[in-house]
Amino acid sequence: MKNFAMLGKWHVHAPGYAKELNNLPGCHITKVWDADAQQAAAWAEELGCQSATVEDILNDASIEGVVICNATNEHTPLILRACAAGKAVFTEKVLALTEKEALEVKESVEKNHTRFAISFPHFSEPGTQFSLEMAASGKLGKLNYARVRKAHNGATGNWLPPHFYDPIACGGGAMVDLGAHPMYLLCALLGEPDQVQSTFTHVTGKAVEDNAVSVLRFPDGAIGVSETGFVSYRYPFTIELGGTEGSLLQRGQHVEYCCAETDNEWKAAEQLPAPKPSPLAQWALAEKPEDIPAIFAIDAAVRLSRVMEAAYK
Repeated sequence: MKNFAMLGKWHVHAPGYAKELNNLPGCHITKVWDADAQQAAAWAEELGCQSATVEDILNDASIEGVVICNATNEHTPLILRACAAGKAVFTEKVLALTEKEALEVKESVEKNHTRFAISFPHFSEPGTQFSLEMAASGKLGKLNYARVRKAHNGATGNWLPPHFYDPIACGGGAMVDLGAHPMYLLCALLGEPDQVQSTFTHVTGKAVEDNAVSVLRFPDGAIGVSETGFVSYRYPFTIELGGTEGSLLQRGQHVEYCCAETDNEWKAAEQLPAPKPSPLAQWALAEKPEDIPAIFAIDAAVRLSRVMEAAYK
């Protein structure tokens, strides 16, 4: 049996991660912690496990790994402690709010040979896998443009918790949270940008941006557009790719593309890759750091923090 602990219920995905871990074969959550002791106790009762302190969890030799879901601005010290304690670490994005902090985490991960992964779930989806494979295949020619949009109505629908609009705890608004998905996908498609420019607006009057676009410039002349927001109702997850020899459009998990392979006609992708296990599942079931795909590993996590810091500057 692999035993795990949850460190924080601050993030909206924490309950889902806990449920997923308990449903994985041979995996079990034995302890939980949250800065709100009452919330931690209620969560422990719900999961049928113990509420504990961070110290107790990190000193418990039976616990193999921890899932970090505390406030974003508090990730770094908790992850550093977990690495030093010899625990495997899975973290909600983003890793840290600055490149400096992210590099501190990277140093600790490498020093302690930590099995580390970050939550970049779109890499596991069939449509996104197909789009990434097409981009890498060269069938679209040299990519010079990519646009990725991920948005929901958390602010206008009033279902995001109030602390998601705390500029200190979150380090920002829609872009640092939901916009992380377009950012890590653009980096996977085009590399690392050398310039980022952003426009952020406040549709619902929150202290942080709820409607956001960042434009990324890449050294080879390619342009990436990262779009996100908490104010768009049922907007489909979108990837658009433009290359010198073809283009691709993805809406949800439906993909159409046009290139020499399709006789230069727009056609739907008839066979998509099978869905892969989530990043959390791959991390939990892995045995050593080398088992974690590079797309979820520490260098990719640091890159996202670096690009996101640039977006806010």
